[in-house]
Amino acid sequence: MRLSLRFIVPLMLALGVFAYAALLLGDKLTLQWFMRDLDIRATLIANTVQDPLQDLVRAGNWARIRQFFTQITRDERLLAVAFCPEGLAQPVATPALPSEVRCADVDALSSSSGHLVTSAEGPVLVSVRPLEAKGAPIGKLILVHDMSFIARRSAETRKYLFLFVVGLGATVSLITVVVAQLSWRGWIQGLRALLRGEGLWRLSDQADEPELRPILGDLRALIRDLEAEQRSRDEGQLAWTPETLRGILRADLPGHEVIVASNREPYIHVRREGGAGTAVWRPASGLVTAIEPIMRACSGTWIAHGSGSADRDVVDQHDHVPVPPLPDRPEYQLRRVWLTPEEEAGYYYGFANEGLWPLCHIAHVRPTFRTSDWEQYVAVNRRFARTVAEEATSSDPIVLVQDYHFALLPSIIRDALPGATIVSFWHIPWPNPEAFAICPWREELLDGLLGSSILGFHTQFHCNNFVDTVDRLLEARVDREMFTVSYRGKLTAVKRYPISIAWPPSPDLIAKPVEQCRGDVRRRHGLPPDHAIGLGVDRLDYTKGIEERLRSVERLLELQPRWIGKFTFIQIAAPTRGRIEQYRSYEARVRALAARINERFSDAPHPPVLLLVEHHEPQDVYEYYRSAELCMVTSLHDGMNLVAKEFVSSRDDERGVLILSQFTGAARELPEALIVNPYDIDHCAAALHLALTMPPAEQRTRIRLMRGLIQEFNVYRWAGRMLIDAAQMRRRGRLLDRTTTPERLSRRLAVSPEAPVR
Repeated sequence: MRLSLRFIVPLMLALGVFAYAALLLGDKLTLQWFMRDLDIRATLIANTVQDPLQDLVRAGNWARIRQFFTQITRDERLLAVAFCPEGLAQPVATPALPSEVRCADVDALSSSSGHLVTSAEGPVLVSVRPLEAKGAPIGKLILVHDMSFIARRSAETRKYLFLFVVGLGATVSLITVVVAQLSWRGWIQGLRALLRGEGLWRLSDQADEPELRPILGDLRALIRDLEAEQRSRDEGQLAWTPETLRGILRADLPGHEVIVASNREPYIHVRREGGAGTAVWRPASGLVTAIEPIMRACSGTWIAHGSGSADRDVVDQHDHVPVPPLPDRPEYQLRRVWLTPEEEAGYYYGFANEGLWPLCHIAHVRPTFRTSDWEQYVAVNRRFARTVAEEATSSDPIVLVQDYHFALLPSIIRDALPGATIVSFWHIPWPNPEAFAICPWREELLDGLLGSSILGFHTQFHCNNFVDTVDRLLEARVDREMFTVSYRGKLTAVKRYPISIAWPPSPDLIAKPVEQCRGDVRRRHGLPPDHAIGLGVDRLDYTKGIEERLRSVERLLELQPRWIGKFTFIQIAAPTRGRIEQYRSYEARVRALAARINERFSDAPHPPVLLLVEHHEPQDVYEYYRSAELCMVTSLHDGMNLVAKEFVSSRDDERGVLILSQFTGAARELPEALIVNPYDIDHCAAALHLALTMPPAEQRTRIRLMRGLIQEFNVYRWAGRMLIDAAQMRRRGRLLDRTTTPERLSRRLAVSPEAPVR
């Protein structure tokens, strides 16, 4: 405390001297500024009164001159005005002229600048200006300015400056005391550590010892990484959170409702076996993973197909159910739409998943198109459009149409709600024009999608393919610079919105520590504590490359036998679309392949492949993410693939390796992953070996970069960009509706050529 006072007292004295000097300098500069401004003002007054004054002087009307001067001095800062005619000793002046100002002294005061004079009334500024008539001098005009207001302002300035210096001194003193106390404690602790032999000097003196070099190297690398991360972070950058989305809705879209239309529902109610109540499932869907946090933030209405066995049991009379279900607090409404078995078979299993799905994915499965499926697809799209219109409480809602199940929906909604802003997002790849032309109803699908205000894709490549398809198949105006399509008098913006996941992950998903996850998963499957685990998480879909993944595991064990019995690949495969023959045969092939690999290495103490064909809740999936040494994503073709981002977000321990197919949209955003060609089995096997032997420092560097990207480009930013673009489009539309464009004016003139233009 004494050291602090020794510093504070001189500091306060220095601040006092500085404040006094600042006051003196400030008063002097202020006086000079005001004198200059008032003198300029005197010149303006002299120029203004010269003409009327010379007429009065020529007439010798001195009383009228005094009256004229009295009107001028009504300005509170102009104390008096006088005129000294040539040859007269006494001025013609207003009564307030100070006695110190005399015509005899005018010659001494005549100059381009004013003169400060102390009078009985206080300090005044005297400005003298010569007056002429036809080139001959007629006298001098004297303007006396009241300077008392400057003293009042200087007094106020001194008061506030004094208070500022006092506040500054108190703040600096407080900070000094706190810093001094903390520094003193730090020195005491450091001294005690040195006395115990734990100081940094020991580390420095022994830095040349071999066993300490890796520690020092890792420490220096960590410090460099932290410094680089701090330097690269933009402190003014917007943090994308649920609150950010709510702020966008309040600021840019006040009072507007948000409606989501998708086939997949975020929560499925199913009856437990034996009638033991109802269970709630979260479906394994990238769409649900992305959209569900948005609806929590926006509190809108989600319209979806009710497919669960107990879905009808929990809805109200209007087919609504609040979600998320208890024990969470419900944050939005789920409206369920019921489909007959024939509609579901034709619309969902038939046209959407036997036709459009293989058409848009390069997975070497031929698309199948049937007229009956198309008719059901049209009917269901119309059903959902009617539901959107029923749920809308305003004429201009924001409707988010999701995925390939509802290609016709935007145009139908546009007819029912012309004021709606429709943002459609295509979650799967868009093929090239030649491939899309296979579809018999290609023009109808494009016509439906172009009812959107905004149409979004994961990558620019998919945007390019869509624009090329429209240009090839429709009579539409395509602007490739702005990436817009003008069709049937409506403009559709085609934009890239890379989808992502929520950041940070829900605390419920990462609540269990990594070490506990590792131990629980290994005990569950009878594996030793140090057993290496690889992980795959997918729907059992032929586009996900699960066969290629398992063959890569088999090839790894062939090329690197040391991993036999020490490495197990766990494949979580959620059942999907079991009514479609291609999916049933694919599941059979995957099961057979896993069994064959395990049989081939049956002498190993632990199986190389564990195939889990069952539904897993998000908490269970994240437990596997956090327990694995690596995660393998080998999609043959994918729009984005959020499993890759989920794995990265789950690893707050900054360990684990991501192996990622080059044919996913995520590969363009996560180049720090090990990028592979899933068709090259040897390449994938080499990537597995590299992942299993990667040093922790390299794992940390890669995973940290990927986590930084996901943090910055999270799902709230994905949705926020769409909402901001929608708000801009709405404002632009209102502006165009209110203004007259050249095109409208030309059409009006064409109708009435004789009408005058105003």
